[in-house]
Amino acid sequence: MRIVRIAAFGMTLPLRRPYELQGGRLRFEQLDSTMVRIDTDEGVSGWGEACPWGSTYLPAFPKGIRAGIDELGPTLIGQDPRRTDVVNSVMDTALPGHPYVKSAIDIACWDILGKATGLPVCELLGGRQPGDVTIQSSIPTADPPEMLRTIERFDAKGYTVHSAKVGSNVAEDIERIRYLAERMPAGSSLTIDANRSWIPDQAIRVMQATEGVDAYFEQPCATYGECLQVRRATRQPILLDEIIHTYADLLRAHQDRACEGIGLKLNRVGGLTKARRIRDFCVQTGMRMNIEDTGGTALADTAAVHLAQATPARYQRGTWFCHDMITVDPIIGGARNLGGVTRAPEAPGLGAEPDREALGRPLLVVG
Repeated sequence: MRIVRIAAFGMTLPLRRPYELQGGRLRFEQLDSTMVRIDTDEGVSGWGEACPWGSTYLPAFPKGIRAGIDELGPTLIGQDPRRTDVVNSVMDTALPGHPYVKSAIDIACWDILGKATGLPVCELLGGRQPGDVTIQSSIPTADPPEMLRTIERFDAKGYTVHSAKVGSNVAEDIERIRYLAERMPAGSSLTIDANRSWIPDQAIRVMQATEGVDAYFEQPCATYGECLQVRRATRQPILLDEIIHTYADLLRAHQDRACEGIGLKLNRVGGLTKARRIRDFCVQTGMRMNIEDTGGTALADTAAVHLAQATPARYQRGTWFCHDMITVDPIIGGARNLGGVTRAPEAPGLGAEPDREALGRPLLVVG
């Protein structure tokens, strides 16, 4: 089997309501997603999606994905998409770095591999684990009562894991955390996500002031060195997210005992091939994971669910569904919200693909 054509499509994804991070410093009203279709000489096609959370959240931006695919495309024509490690080696040679550019291509190759073998992708990533995959809510920064009301609305829908965004200032964040922790619905779990907004002084003060709170603290500071400083001065479990881009990043964090878990986002690490390696290391070393993507439709979310479905439940904290936050639904099939939980589709491949009419004409075609 050989790749004969790569097409990239663009789609604007309006958010249901504006979304703020870092205490309101970052604001988003819509996302720009790139969907990739890979065609083969045997008539099997695969789909992948890459959707950064805007251009200010990470060192990634939507137009960069399209430019990168245009650069990589010619080197991939003629490759066997079922050989996912080989495809990744070709991409890393042709364009070092830029993992967010490669993720949709990699995921489309896994979709082809699943269709060619007649297996769902989760079976190829280690096998379908029993049970459902937990979906975690995402609670934007607001005054404490409003954040609690949002958590209660999610709780009524069956959610048990909630990620509350903080990062305005020390006094307000301490108040938020204490208020929420004292009033969380029974049986629920709380993550406090600063999205890199604190400097070490602030993170240490907040976490020491809320030491009795049962919660995970996610990505307190912008750099690895700052997060490590916070880890050594505090006791609560820490999740590292935005600074885990490579296997080497994870290895360093483990060696330094910098965290108890990570956010594993497919687009940030380069797709399923590299995410699977990171997943396996976390399982072997006892680190918990949020397995999800940075943004996108049900196509991107479904790829993450396949990896989560193939991961033992004790190592998962949850996944997050961006497609529940957007106003369009251009995907046929896919993993869907089943009341705070989800399951990987049982169809061969991803079990999800775009409605061709919703996509329109491709922005670029290679091959």
